[in-house]
Amino acid sequence: MPDQTRVVSPGKTDGTVIADSGATLTIPLTWSLLKPGDAGATRRVKAAGPSWTVKAKRGRRVISLGVWAPAETIDRVIKGLEVERSTGAYIKKQASAKRRRDKAQDQYVEDFTAAVCDFLAFHDRHTDLAKRLAIAIAVHATPVGSGTVARTARIPVQQRAESAVIAWLRHQTTGYDNMKIPRAKGKRREVRRMLAAKSRELLNVYRRGAIVAADKCLLELALADKKNPTQC
Repeated sequence: MPDQTRVVSPGKTDGTVIADSGATLTIPLTWSLLKPGDAGATRRVKAAGPSWTVKAKRGRRVISLGVWAPAETIDRVIKGLEVERSTGAYIKKQASAKRRRDKAQDQYVEDFTAAVCDFLAFHDRHTDLAKRLAIAIAVHATPVGSGTVARTARIPVQQRAESAVIAWLRHQTTGYDNMKIPRAKGKRREVRRMLAAKSRELLNVYRRGAIVAADKCLLELALADKKNPTQC
């Protein structure tokens, strides 16, 4: 019913959505879709009255496709926000918030890079390589919105660093990206475990302080690859 706030799924035909019960609902003709991307507008539209939030599963993630609500409500909220966001006080507040976010991000990148160095624990002979490798991994893993393990708060930063290193090595020093992995259940996880073990063996070479020729060093080759998106 349009007087109920719901979380729904995309319908099979235009102008419909699917409720939790599995029932197909027709979107009221007087409603419009507020597309995702403006959290402030979304919050205010939801608070203003009944709405239907459309969510869909993409792989392991559940994403929002927008909010259906009365067109007049959406129009009123958007116009109100445009006026509010044009004021000097709002602009100043946003600038201050951005500075805080940037400062927090810079601190996190620094902490994460240090955690990666700690996990690498290379022999003093390879200190420079460890620093360059840690920076490259941090550049790849820490951007806001990257969706990498480094951005999750569910596990300690030390564990995030370890997982990020293993993932980086999997993509940069093994043939994982070009492997033809059977779609059998658990096969990809099995391959990842195998490659993780090889990556740990590679790291142990540098932890022991073994001398590795630059042209034979998989880490140096990965860092020097101009096509490597994590090159620093």
